[in-house]
Amino acid sequence: MRLLRRPVLALGLSVALVSMSVPLFGQGGGPRPSEPARPWPPARTADGQPDVQGNWRPVIGGTHSLDPAQSSAADFEERTGGAARRNPSRIVDPPDGHIPYQPWAAALQKRLAAEFENPTRPEHIDTQTRCLVPGVPRLYYFPTFRIIQPPGSIVFVWDEYHTFRVVPLDGRPRAAANVKLWMGEGRGRWEGNTLVVSTTNLKAKSRLDVLGDFFSDNAEIVERFIFVDANTMNYEATITDSTVFTRPWTMRVAQRRMPEEEFLEFACHEGERDTGVSSTQIGESDTEKK
Repeated sequence: MRLLRRPVLALGLSVALVSMSVPLFGQGGGPRPSEPARPWPPARTADGQPDVQGNWRPVIGGTHSLDPAQSSAADFEERTGGAARRNPSRIVDPPDGHIPYQPWAAALQKRLAAEFENPTRPEHIDTQTRCLVPGVPRLYYFPTFRIIQPPGSIVFVWDEYHTFRVVPLDGRPRAAANVKLWMGEGRGRWEGNTLVVSTTNLKAKSRLDVLGDFFSDNAEIVERFIFVDANTMNYEATITDSTVFTRPWTMRVAQRRMPEEEFLEFACHEGERDTGVSSTQIGESDTEKK
């Protein structure tokens, strides 16, 4: 089926378009003024939150695989004769860098990984490739995102998928356990300069990467946004899911502030009649190069 062969083409196009994904600074009479230097420790918002607003981006971006951390563009480049990049695993616990799957789940992930270019069933195609919302935590290791801090909450905005996430900080009750959401339900609190978000009610239709790493809708995720200084943040997500894993495990993604970053228009299937190609794959730039 042509539908199932097209992801390879999308990966090839990504290499060509990575160089086109930089902001256009020269339009409209010269470069934009630089953002003033951020104070550290951070200033406080009106409701007392550490002010960490602005654009953030993973230092090593991409969602092809977690172990090692790799983008689809880098994987394609390596398999077509380019230089290999040996990035570390995103998993920091267990110390061996591997996701602690139960045997049945490890077998399923291995099959999905083997089929990622030529899946035998449409539902075996990566959910992000099908233009479905990547969800939590995947959205924190591919695209640039923006943090906004209105009173009583913290908001994350992505240009990709026109997606946003509102995390209340007031301890309000969650929805019933049978209500499942693509982004889950997060409840946050500040511990010094670290934002801690407990996320439940996950729909778990999305994957963790192209190679098929996954969790179930029983998963609970504790996310930590650890702001190290004015321009550096570490994102950590600890996933607990006794249905799929033998123990909780943690990933870490280093982030940096991108004060000059410009959000560009994004449409996953604009004018595209063949759903085997998505601008998700075409546009997944390798942020190591930035």
